[in-house]
Amino acid sequence: MCGIIGVSALPDAARLAYLGLYALQHRGQESAGMVVIDQHGTARSHRGMGLVSENFDDEILAGLPGDVAVGHTRYSTTGSTVLANAQPCNVNTRCGPLAIAHNGNLINADALKRDLVERGAIFTSSSDTEVLVHLIARSEADTVDEQIREALEQVDGAYSLVITVGRTMYAVVDSRGFRPLVIGRMGHGIVVASESCALDLIGASFHCELRPGDFVRIDNGQVTHLPRLAPRPVTRCVFELVYFARPDSMVFGESVDRVRRELGRQLAREQPAPGGDVVFSVPDSSNAMALGFAEESGIKLEYGLIRNHYVGRTFINPTQALRTAKVKIKFNPVREVIHGKSVVVVDDSLVRGNTSKELVQMIRAAGAREVHLRLGSPPITGPCYYGIDTPSREELIAATHSIEEIRQFLGVDTLGYLSLNGMLHAAGKDTGFCHACFSGKYPTPTPNDPVRLRHATPLIATPA
Repeated sequence: MCGIIGVSALPDAARLAYLGLYALQHRGQESAGMVVIDQHGTARSHRGMGLVSENFDDEILAGLPGDVAVGHTRYSTTGSTVLANAQPCNVNTRCGPLAIAHNGNLINADALKRDLVERGAIFTSSSDTEVLVHLIARSEADTVDEQIREALEQVDGAYSLVITVGRTMYAVVDSRGFRPLVIGRMGHGIVVASESCALDLIGASFHCELRPGDFVRIDNGQVTHLPRLAPRPVTRCVFELVYFARPDSMVFGESVDRVRRELGRQLAREQPAPGGDVVFSVPDSSNAMALGFAEESGIKLEYGLIRNHYVGRTFINPTQALRTAKVKIKFNPVREVIHGKSVVVVDDSLVRGNTSKELVQMIRAAGAREVHLRLGSPPITGPCYYGIDTPSREELIAATHSIEEIRQFLGVDTLGYLSLNGMLHAAGKDTGFCHACFSGKYPTPTPNDPVRLRHATPLIATPA
């Protein structure tokens, strides 16, 4: 999962892209970067490991002049956590400087890489995005539009892309529509972003959300809709609405806040907690769910956990050791709210279980009489191959344990999950969703070894 942004025909594009990446920081914390193109077509770039604020300052932004920019904040699911894999990818081609920012996962990247390497391609990273760079650069199509299209016809999986070739920008969403991408207008310029919250921060007005298969060219602030990609069944990632997107965003045509409130209401209907004294969220992604649960159940909503906002999202840390350590740093219980009470704790999901166990122990230590955990999504029983870091079935507690075993492991008095149908109804029943991590129904063929891809190194050609 990553955050991407594009700016076209707007002065000081680097600063606008910087603000947009700030709004999208929740989508990736491992690295941040941008490529900026000036009026003469010269591309300049800066990338670094860590947060947006750690990689850009006034001096760096001043050294990135231009009115076209593409930016990226990374949360790796393919390729290891090293600077070589930071994006945007930036190369020189016969058509001019080419930069790509990618959100998603290409499930056939490994096979394509091997074929490209055997034909002489040299990879400098283990990111699946570099495959697209090679496919575009090697295309023999007559126009850049068709070179990109030809490359996309060879890949499968999830991709929302912002691409610049020279001073022309392209925005593309795969035909299944796994990941969101929106377009906004700002004066005579255009802004493309993963979520509408980035448009709000920059001051751009919402124009449209790209539909599955949309392929647009943006040149000097003009948007041209090119022929759409070959249609496939729509399978948008429901976990965007459950966890990843910011609540102030519009994603897949839905208010994220509205969906999460309805998830909480549905959870209260399906998994009530009679006798509960207070209900509170595991902030921040489940705040609206707790509010919906309280509204439906009549149990008083409280702030039982206070979050330290100087700590990032624990789910998207690359190692379990970091996730566990950050729980104690990130959350602190409000003892006056919790002590002697039967508390209902609402969270959006349960992935591995270790961080939730630490959190329950913290709540118990604050004096809770009973702890009832309610989860606003079904048990996660399979890995995601489309951009979420659940690469191994063995890491998923619900894949190998019963609900009663999970309850005992977490140390809660009761445990309740939202049903699959309940989640989909709350998310918007008229929209096709990917729910493979919950149901096991994958919309594409699955890769053989996602763990190896996650920690891959650049490939070497087979000796002759």
